[in-house]
Amino acid sequence: MYSDGINDDDIKVLVLSDADRVALNAQASRGLLLALAAQGAMGLAAAVIAGVVGGAAAGWSALAGAGAYFIPNALFALRLAVSVRAGKANPFTFLSGELIKLFATALLLWMLSRVAQDSLVWPAALLGLILTLKGYLLLLMFRKLS
Repeated sequence: MYSDGINDDDIKVLVLSDADRVALNAQASRGLLLALAAQGAMGLAAAVIAGVVGGAAAGWSALAGAGAYFIPNALFALRLAVSVRAGKANPFTFLSGELIKLFATALLLWMLSRVAQDSLVWPAALLGLILTLKGYLLLLMFRKLS
């Protein structure tokens, strides 16, 4: 008996068939693509909003800010999808990919500040970054409606 009162007899082991694994992998890949699509849509929305409110420079800045997160995240999602299909997904793959993605995002933002420092509109770039980061809210919103 465990400290929380559960007996060994009460624990059931879940065994997945090959068909179950294939279905779960397909669902995971579909979820990754949906999340990327939502983030891309939010990044484009930020660029349009910033462009309408602040002009072309703000629109491009928002798009650059969105891209600073979207591009590393898309590469990370591709890496995860390949790992899932190959059956080699593990916590280390996820953790190392997440760390690389965060470093790449910081590096791209730093490069953006150096290359486009004269024409960059920081509030718009941050709007693009934040809306892209929060792309999952779009999924949550539409999931509730359906």
